[in-house]
Amino acid sequence: MIDQTKPNFRSYSARRAMTFVELLAVLVILGLVAGVFTVGIAGKFNQSKRELTKSQIGIIDAQVQAYYTQKSVWPPSDKGLMVLTTPETTPSSAYFLKPDQLIDSWNNSFYIIVPGPDGHPYEIVSYGADGQPGGTEENADLSSLHLRD
Repeated sequence: MIDQTKPNFRSYSARRAMTFVELLAVLVILGLVAGVFTVGIAGKFNQSKRELTKSQIGIIDAQVQAYYTQKSVWPPSDKGLMVLTTPETTPSSAYFLKPDQLIDSWNNSFYIIVPGPDGHPYEIVSYGADGQPGGTEENADLSSLHLRD
């Protein structure tokens, strides 16, 4: 006859190992869920930076138009957009910008190209996350000519 009062060490060890395996499975599943969530959030974060930069380009574009309306010339490429930040070149505060408004979401400067491509009088450009012309995804350039893209 089997003594029911003594614990069976073999069955206790097997149950303990199974609990550990279950714990590992739960941790793996949680890690996978966290990884998927993080990737999704990072994508939205990059997208929001691009949208914010497009908004900034729209604001700068309006200020360049106001500059042209008052002075009848476009801001020169060699001085860049900084002419919109100095009071002596902006007699009216209608198109005055703070220097930090000329920095995109990736802490890179915006650029103005005068004359712009394809017969446009100018183009305002952000070179994306890498700060270099060209690129794809978050490194792709953003332009005042393609604000709707």
